[in-house]
Amino acid sequence: MHSGAPQAAATVLIVEDSPSVRRLIEVSVRPLGLRMLSAEDGISGLAMAKAELPDVILLDIGLPGIDGWEVLRELRGDAATADIGIIIVTAHAQPEVAAAAERRGADGFITKPFRPGHLRDEIQALLDQSAKFRQTG
Repeated sequence: MHSGAPQAAATVLIVEDSPSVRRLIEVSVRPLGLRMLSAEDGISGLAMAKAELPDVILLDIGLPGIDGWEVLRELRGDAATADIGIIIVTAHAQPEVAAAAERRGADGFITKPFRPGHLRDEIQALLDQSAKFRQTG
């Protein structure tokens, strides 16, 4: 059901310590027309997630300050952020890391280097899922 009113763009928060990877993610995601925010460490990423309540968070594991696992734990433990879609984006390609991400509450897991189309597809799937939930819930 579309009212004809302009819909606010969904927001994605990129929590990644590497400036070049942050830039690559931004360029890869740009075709989706999302509002993009970024943080370079776990502490600022957690603060930004709580302040902005983005629709999707792309979260690296190996972050300075507090790591991505701790950010994930804190976000899932806070009622205000518990339902945000979180995709782990990491160079740790081991199956046990992917299993740990799922067990700890991540909604997706992508390894670096990633295919831009795959990243966009994962983000879009989460956005579609959350839109359906809002419409039916």
